[in-house]
Amino acid sequence: MSVRVCVTGQPVSYSRSPLLHGYWLRKYGIDGAYGREEVPPSEAVDFYRSLATRGYVGCNVTAPNKEIAFSVLDEAEESAATLGAANTLWLEDGRLCGASTDGYGFIANLDAGALGWDGERKTALVLGAGGASRAIVHALVARGFERVALANRTLERAEAIAAMFGPVVRPLALERIGDVMRDADVLVNCTSLGMKGAAPLLLDLSGLRPEAVVSDIVYVPLVTPLLKMAAGQGFRTVDGLGMLLHQGVPGFERWFGVRPEVTPELRALLVADLKAKGQLEA
Repeated sequence: MSVRVCVTGQPVSYSRSPLLHGYWLRKYGIDGAYGREEVPPSEAVDFYRSLATRGYVGCNVTAPNKEIAFSVLDEAEESAATLGAANTLWLEDGRLCGASTDGYGFIANLDAGALGWDGERKTALVLGAGGASRAIVHALVARGFERVALANRTLERAEAIAAMFGPVVRPLALERIGDVMRDADVLVNCTSLGMKGAAPLLLDLSGLRPEAVVSDIVYVPLVTPLLKMAAGQGFRTVDGLGMLLHQGVPGFERWFGVRPEVTPELRALLVADLKAKGQLEA
């Protein structure tokens, strides 16, 4: 019997998860299907509690439902419990289980795209204090960084995330990033600045260590203004597409019983889709 999974949220029409998981299903010859379900927040609790009766063994969760999905779990992995949010759900012995795989995807993407990116694991600089930032800060703390500097235009939002993790995470105003940039092994943009249709993220990178890696979780466009500027100044860069690919690995393994690989062929498939939709450039 075909194993059915879907991506949920509102909207989900833009999601590339069906393309990603569809590729893996074909590659590994699995009798399965991965679709889309538009689930507004007002219907989310009922939807996630009734996955089995709807014929699903699990699902992915996108904005704005990640916190709602977490609230109905019977069992949460540490990643979800720490963040109070879940993006990957599965049924196990009739129990609804969940995890957050965004942080895993972020770390795996950097490991694959910039060998040795974590340096001495002394300082990471993260820009932005939204939901993705929370997952990435968690991943950096778990990786063993001594300091994660979290900069945001609204300092209170950065302080709220820092309070979740203790003194390792240090909030600061966006205009103060020069104070820590010279010590950073990695600089990560978690804001929407640089996204297609948004204002670019303009930073003075002259104070950044030559060995530092610059990463952007935005992947539309694939090469953001920040990454273009950083590459032009000789820094190693990692785009956000790999984070999308790697975050799907744990869920696929849970649902279909095979741990998939992120390959150049898979990346090329997603890049071709971006190109077809005119989303490679800003």
